[in-house]
Amino acid sequence: MTAGTRPLSIFMPDLRTGGAERVAVNLANMLVNRNFSVDMVVLRRRGDLLRELDSRVRVVDLGVRRVRQSVGPMIRYLKQARPLAVLANMWPLTVVAWLSRQFSDHRVRLVFVEHTTWSIDEQMQRRGTRWLIQQSMRALYGRADAVVAVSDGAARDLESIALLPRGAVKTIYNPIVTVSDAEIGTLCCPNEWSRGSHKRVLAVGTLKAVKDYPTLIKAFAALAQHVDATLLILGEGEEREALETQVSSLGLESRVFMPGSVADPRPYYASADLFVLSSRGEGFGNVIVEALAEGTPVVSTDCQSGPREILEGGQYGALVPVGDPEALAIAMREALLRAHDHDALKRRAGHFSVERAADAYLDLLVPDWRDLATLMRSCA
Repeated sequence: MTAGTRPLSIFMPDLRTGGAERVAVNLANMLVNRNFSVDMVVLRRRGDLLRELDSRVRVVDLGVRRVRQSVGPMIRYLKQARPLAVLANMWPLTVVAWLSRQFSDHRVRLVFVEHTTWSIDEQMQRRGTRWLIQQSMRALYGRADAVVAVSDGAARDLESIALLPRGAVKTIYNPIVTVSDAEIGTLCCPNEWSRGSHKRVLAVGTLKAVKDYPTLIKAFAALAQHVDATLLILGEGEEREALETQVSSLGLESRVFMPGSVADPRPYYASADLFVLSSRGEGFGNVIVEALAEGTPVVSTDCQSGPREILEGGQYGALVPVGDPEALAIAMREALLRAHDHDALKRRAGHFSVERAADAYLDLLVPDWRDLATLMRSCA
């Protein structure tokens, strides 16, 4: 199918490694594979994920350093490109998209997407920022053509904050691209983790407070007293120094490794015996699905939104209370010592395919796309 020359636009801050950014790349690539023209509109052209974009996706660099500087360039983009629709990811880019539409002569279809559970987001802990988020969402989100969250829990949470009626926010689970074993790359991590007879435990995510790595490290310290294991944490962030200090104080320098971020974590999931998510909160939890896609067992905190939905209440992985290192250690030990149906885990990951997500987003971005696709097939 083709939608002519007018593009679908995906609006992001940039394409540095992150869950929302990876989702945007996966979605853009799927849409161009369906013969849509796609623009990836970014505040600044930067990030490791740029190289994972299909060459047919046009990257539009607004060339600004701050969000507040982007309204003018976005207005000019809308006037020049006249896209079919804009998929605006994450406040405050949603506000920028709405203002830009208001001050352009192009009444583009506008879909907002939120990737976090806002009531527990770090930005909501600052009084002035909380007021700005709440007031702008309440003023504008009901005026978008559609609003999306990445889990049912995050959708209900957003409805409460934005004062939208129940059901106004649609849930579209994040799309995860699965690949064959032959397509998985090679490891570049410490040999102390990847080689040997010990159990390999993996965590992936930005080193920030909401991920609660201190609880994971405490739990791992307890686990290591009973199980020969090593822990690899992939990610970078402001909590690095504190986490390194904690690892040192527990005498775990030879068993806990934090080499930084990687562009493609798939070979690490494939090599791990267990994946652990210790977050206090998630909008969805892409990393859980990425682990399941490789057949890797999962232990996760039962944080608000995401993990419980992905793991179907514990059917596909263990759920433990937030901030409880003892419970986390017990669940990790049990998961490492028992057998798992790896094929069942992979099948569960298939529920979150990029094909399903693309269908759902197209229903909102181009509501008549199915009729157009049928017409194109009949004319072929």
